[in-house]
Amino acid sequence: MNVLITGTEGYIGMRLACWLIALGHKVKGVDSGYYRDGTLYLDPIGMPELPHTIYKDLRTLTASDFEGFEAVVHLAELSNDPLGERRPEVTFAINHEGSVRIAQAARAAGVRRFVYASSCSVYGAALSDQVDESSPVNPQTAYAQCKTLVERDLKGMADESFSIVFLRNATAYGPSPRMRFDIVLNDLCALAWTQKRIAMISDGTPWRPVVHIEDICEAIRCALEAPGSAVNGEIFNVGSTSENYRIRDIARIVASVFPGCEVTMGPPGGDNRSYRVSFEKIATRLPGFRARWTAEAGAMELRRLFERIEMSRPMYEFRAFTRLKQLNWLQRTGQLDGNLYWSAR
Repeated sequence: MNVLITGTEGYIGMRLACWLIALGHKVKGVDSGYYRDGTLYLDPIGMPELPHTIYKDLRTLTASDFEGFEAVVHLAELSNDPLGERRPEVTFAINHEGSVRIAQAARAAGVRRFVYASSCSVYGAALSDQVDESSPVNPQTAYAQCKTLVERDLKGMADESFSIVFLRNATAYGPSPRMRFDIVLNDLCALAWTQKRIAMISDGTPWRPVVHIEDICEAIRCALEAPGSAVNGEIFNVGSTSENYRIRDIARIVASVFPGCEVTMGPPGGDNRSYRVSFEKIATRLPGFRARWTAEAGAMELRRLFERIEMSRPMYEFRAFTRLKQLNWLQRTGQLDGNLYWSAR
């Protein structure tokens, strides 16, 4: 399959592109280039071939950019809640309006399969003890609100000639050359390694499902290759039901993997986002998919990586591995303007 991935220079995109290439797909990428100066490690064995990537603002893409592709995987949005809340109007312009325009352009170009990377964050402050794809969404942030709006607007575009699949990913973890330390398990592992201390700023009671980056890549692979009748217009939570944890329990799992790490809890927090998610649908209805990773195995994998690359505290704190730090720096240094377009200066 000839696949275009938006966001090949991102945390998931770089791993996904190599994953699909290794399976025989032809892959090209398009990316804004915000994070390309951050590489945590090099892996020529695990990533022997990188896709050709065009650097272009996602808001400027037209149908001509999608001609000749059979499928599009859309990953490229402003990622995570703190970044989305920084300038909500820009978040909506990129994540909602921009994503809808990308889908429209892909359909106009004759693309037949469109995989949209949504998020379990749409459940927000969950309205029941466990939620699934039929549960009401309750987004609490601009980032999550945009995900729900894109799902709503794209669902009406699905037809026999344009198959759309929505993947609501749990919170990702695991290694990537374009590493992120602003997501929970990765961040806690880095704290455990560099500081031997995890100081929670809350009591850690909210629930979160977590999923390894390789399980996300495999879900996308299955969504691309499945018969249209099995996936068109469908929403799949991506993860495993057994991988729902309270955040304090994730901290304890991490501490058990990193000897000498101390965990302390804070007071009850004001963040009301908490959701336990069922992943029964993807396990039974997405052909070929099976989640393979656990949080403990993922923490052990990260410990081995940190040992191998001799990761230091300055490496952990490098701006490119935290999305908000990187964009703040690009704006502060005049490289991006207030609307996150590359500056002509």
